[in-house]
Amino acid sequence: MTTALITGGSSGIGLGFARRFAAEGHDLVLVARDQPRLDRTAVELQSRYGVHVDTISADLATVEGCDLVEKHLGSAVVDILVNNAGHALPQPYPRGALADEERMLDLLVRAPLRLTHAAIPGMTARGHGAILNVASVAGLLPAGTYGAAKAWLIHFSESLRLDLAPRGVRVLAVCPGFTHTGAPHIDTIPDWIWLSVDQVVDQAMKDLRRRRPRSVAGRHFKLYATAVHHAPRRLAARMARSRTPKN
Repeated sequence: MTTALITGGSSGIGLGFARRFAAEGHDLVLVARDQPRLDRTAVELQSRYGVHVDTISADLATVEGCDLVEKHLGSAVVDILVNNAGHALPQPYPRGALADEERMLDLLVRAPLRLTHAAIPGMTARGHGAILNVASVAGLLPAGTYGAAKAWLIHFSESLRLDLAPRGVRVLAVCPGFTHTGAPHIDTIPDWIWLSVDQVVDQAMKDLRRRRPRSVAGRHFKLYATAVHHAPRRLAARMARSRTPKN
């Protein structure tokens, strides 16, 4: 039986991946900061799907939190890593506090960099594995520090995918648009634009099987991603001035 380790695994897209992998018979390791919520999620998944669920309470925006999860990745067999933990900021750069910006970058960039580094040796030694990095369509446009961090994660994933494919490890950049994750709803965004967590997870699993480099769910967001890719940079920058989708 294989094991999936999912950061931010007790809510939102992370919980969606946890449910999907559990339904497919994978054991789980869930990482988040809130231990009581982790415990409730573990009980729910174990009783519903009959899989084993471990939990790690860790703040991945800190060196200590990353160390804790890295040690597990280095000592246990983890076949699938989902780097999902993350958040955006309410104020665009530079209006927000610099400390908040640094903490967000630690969570969105440093944490997946370190956890992926810890997971790769075991996966390559076994000749199989998968790494899913939850980015955002915001990473396809010049969209502030959040978009810049997600752009880094997309390019990191695509580069890593080429390096690891010959060694049996698949890498996918998951790029959601606006998704109902349980976070506060943005009232100015029409309902038809929003995705469900299951839509994002369903598309990601299909694209992982197809060995695609990126996964974008929803026809409208696929069109959005295609338009951004082909648009002149001046037009893309203009598009970025409007509200950019965040998972």
